[in-house]
Amino acid sequence: MPEGKLVSVDVCYGDEFGPDLPDVAAHAGITESEVIALHTAPTYRVYVVGFVPGFPYMASVDARLVLPRRTTPRTRVPAGSVAIAAGQTGIYPTETPGGWHLIGRTRVRPYDADRAEPFLFKPGDRVRFHSVDRAGFERTA
Repeated sequence: MPEGKLVSVDVCYGDEFGPDLPDVAAHAGITESEVIALHTAPTYRVYVVGFVPGFPYMASVDARLVLPRRTTPRTRVPAGSVAIAAGQTGIYPTETPGGWHLIGRTRVRPYDADRAEPFLFKPGDRVRFHSVDRAGFERTA
């Protein structure tokens, strides 16, 4: 797969933006801060875009963060939610049902029909996540 562009994604982890972060940390036997450090450490590769328009499937998350999808999917996942499941990470581009573990939220818009190029991510692109606090998240609005 050819190497694509590098996309930087600011994420506010935890609290109402990442309600599953405590469960992910407990599953891994580490702290929430360690989950964030593990999630932000690698450069991810976009393998496919699908499920809903713009949803990037990226891999691989650290082995300690590999866990199955939630047993009960949510009926509403907010747009911009950053999530993990089955060794992958992704960003929900729109509000939609979903069964991944929500660990944070970004203002990045993976899909915007009003942009000249509606899809932000393409297979082969590389993605780096960066942790920002609530004030940093609000500044990106």
